[in-house]
Amino acid sequence: MDINKQIDRLISYGVITGLIEESDKFYVRNRILALLKLDSYEETGKKCNGIDELDEILDSITDYAVEKGIVENDSIIYRDIFDTAIMDVLTPYPSTVINKFESLYKLSPKEATDYFYKLSCDSNYIRRGRIKKDLKWTVDSEYGEMEITINRSKPEKDPKAIAEAKFIKDSSYPQCQLCIENEGYEGRVDHPARQNHRIIPLEVCGQKWGFQYSPYVYYNEHCILLNSEHVPMVIDRSVFSKLLDFIKKFNHYMIGSNADLPIVGGSILSHEHFQGGNHIFAMHKAESEQFYKISGFEDVEISTLKWPMSVIRLKSENTDKIIELSDKILTIWRDYTDEDSFIFAETDGEKHNAITPIASIIDGKYVMDLVLRNNITTEEHPLGVFHPHKELHHIKKENIGLIEVMGLAVLPSRLVDELDAVADAIIKGYDMSKDEKTASHKEWAEEVVKNHPEINADNIDEILKEEVGKVFVNVLEHAGVYKRDEKGRCAFEKFINQIQR
Repeated sequence: MDINKQIDRLISYGVITGLIEESDKFYVRNRILALLKLDSYEETGKKCNGIDELDEILDSITDYAVEKGIVENDSIIYRDIFDTAIMDVLTPYPSTVINKFESLYKLSPKEATDYFYKLSCDSNYIRRGRIKKDLKWTVDSEYGEMEITINRSKPEKDPKAIAEAKFIKDSSYPQCQLCIENEGYEGRVDHPARQNHRIIPLEVCGQKWGFQYSPYVYYNEHCILLNSEHVPMVIDRSVFSKLLDFIKKFNHYMIGSNADLPIVGGSILSHEHFQGGNHIFAMHKAESEQFYKISGFEDVEISTLKWPMSVIRLKSENTDKIIELSDKILTIWRDYTDEDSFIFAETDGEKHNAITPIASIIDGKYVMDLVLRNNITTEEHPLGVFHPHKELHHIKKENIGLIEVMGLAVLPSRLVDELDAVADAIIKGYDMSKDEKTASHKEWAEEVVKNHPEINADNIDEILKEEVGKVFVNVLEHAGVYKRDEKGRCAFEKFINQIQR
């Protein structure tokens, strides 16, 4: 391999994406040479022909580093740490990014986010090549068009790296992957490299917050708003104010928060953060089924949604009233018990009721969607009564967080191979119980075949996608605290009556 050609291609990539200027070339080249432990170089004139070449360029440079012993372990974790260090050389300093963002924001919030999102992709903080590997499709349902994704962009840990992690001294820096101290962090076996990571400081309700993008972008411009302090997630009145304050600053985005309890909450409850982006989810387009009037909130449109989970929508031009009513609903729900619906505010001193709040702008008005959650468990349902039940675990066993609440399934990467194996077994008549890839899907697959006598090698992939979508709808229905039958509707109405008092 001619390493000089790959260096020239990478510098050319930096120039065409705007990460660096022509005048930066010598400096950037010498920084890359230092990382590669090279003290000589011959210019080749080789150019990069487009952004799609970045993965190949970085793979070639990293292969060289592995060959020369610069990267000690040829695993995805160590390779990521090294190629992130390479891309950091091309990524502008935080102050440069912040100044550019703020100057563009004065012209247009959208221009500012467009710039920052492009930079996050061009710098390879968002690994476009891996994101492209994610599988995505949509499925029609009675609630609207659901989005289904199988995530393949988040790298799985290499077994060697996992073994090595046992011998690494515990570190509390950064305290978690959401802390602002991650910006520029080299990374280690048990913590991702973040040298090319940039965060925009924002003031939200008078507090210091950080604005960044998710490296795994599950949807368009998937962003994260994080508290500059490492404080735990707590859903209270201030959260509604923060969400709406952000929407006022970036009215082309939506933003929401996971609930603040295990099972129904996010994966990182130890650090207050919200997730947003430039995306319209199926829940945003859901119809209002029943409208209500509450004294003192006449200028707020209050409704429940035609949605598999239990959602109260507040819509108004008056954000103060939305915040006040959201807080009232949260306060009542925290202490609300309905034994007939198996909703208990607490058992043995453990609180169970929570809310997933989502703020957006619909039809020119501010909207707060309040999704009622409950994390109670039983012997029959040890992972949660209002959680996907065991019969759906072959497709989805993980927690149902903010993104999925809104109608976008994030399914595990194991399904790529498993669904291929199921398709093969159906067409060829294999016994699914004898293969670990298909055994958990056996009953479901038999039902699929029964419901689709037309199934064949040409249409099986599309049929399986459709049926996976139906499972996701069932997942959301299981997570809904009030079921969509007559009993559930009456119970939901009973709770609404508590708010109207």
